[in-house]
Amino acid sequence: MIIWIASYPKSGNTWLRAMISTYYYSNDGTFNQSLLKKIDQFPTNKYLKEYNFDKNIPGETCKYWINAQENINLDKKVKFFKTHNVFGKLNNSDFTNNQNSIGCIYVVRDPRNVITSLKNHYQLNDEQAFSWMTNEKNFIYNILKFNELGYSDFQFISSWSTNYRSWNVQKKIPVKLVKYEDLLNSTYVVFLDIIKFISEITNNSQSINKDKIKKTLRSTTFDALKKSEQDHGFSEAVRDREDRNKTVPFFNLGPKNDWKKILDQEFRKKIQKVFEKDLKDLNYK
Repeated sequence: MIIWIASYPKSGNTWLRAMISTYYYSNDGTFNQSLLKKIDQFPTNKYLKEYNFDKNIPGETCKYWINAQENINLDKKVKFFKTHNVFGKLNNSDFTNNQNSIGCIYVVRDPRNVITSLKNHYQLNDEQAFSWMTNEKNFIYNILKFNELGYSDFQFISSWSTNYRSWNVQKKIPVKLVKYEDLLNSTYVVFLDIIKFISEITNNSQSINKDKIKKTLRSTTFDALKKSEQDHGFSEAVRDREDRNKTVPFFNLGPKNDWKKILDQEFRKKIQKVFEKDLKDLNYK
C-alpha cells in the first residue's frame, strides 16, 4: 500500500522526503542522496511504460494510474511515493483510491514563499509565476526527459489552492497536514508527529527510535542538503535556460526565503487577494 508525500511544487516535499528516507532506510540516520531513490515519484514512466499510450499527448497516462498502482502493490508492502498531483479525477480517471493508498503526508507552504521558489526553479518572472500558481489547468510534463531519464513526468498540479484543498477535503484516505513553516521552526516535534502518524496508519507497533530521529534531522538540515548538492549535484535540479551546461540550484534560499523581504508591496497584495481564504484557513498572517 502507498503512503503519499504530496505537495504543490517547491513546498518542502523533497526536504521531507529526505528526512523520511533517512529515518526508515538508512542504518544510522545519516543522509546520502541514494536514499532518495527509496522514495520514488509517481506518476513516472517507470511504472507506466508497459501500457499503450501516446507520450506526445499530455495526460494520456492518467487512465492507467490505478492499474500502475495495483501493480506496485502486488507485493503487499508499504511504500512511500512523492507526488505533486492533485487528489481527484482527470479525464474521468482517479489519481488514486483507498484500495491502493493508506494515507498521505501533505506539505503546505505559504504561497507568498512558494512563488519566489517557483521563480528560481522554473526561471520565471513575477507575472509568469503568478499565472503558474493560479492556473486551474496547470500540469508539468517534460517530454524531453521521457526516454532520456526514464520518466514522463506528467502530473496534473492545477493551482496552488486547488492542489492543497484536493488532498485535504477528500475523505478516502487519512491525511496528515504539515505546514512547511512548522517543520522549519519545530523540526523535531513535527517530524516525530509524522512518524507517529505513519506508525498509526500502518499498524506498526515497533517503538520509535528517537535517537535515530535526532541523527536524521542533523544530517538533513537545509545547509546539509545544499552542501550535498554543491558537492555532488542533484538529480532534480533543472538546466539553466541561458546556459545548458549549468543547473539552477535546487536548494536555493530555504529559511532565507522570506516574502516580507523579497516581494514588493503591490505584488504581495495581489497574491494575498487571490489566496485570501486559504491564507486565513491556514493561519498565515
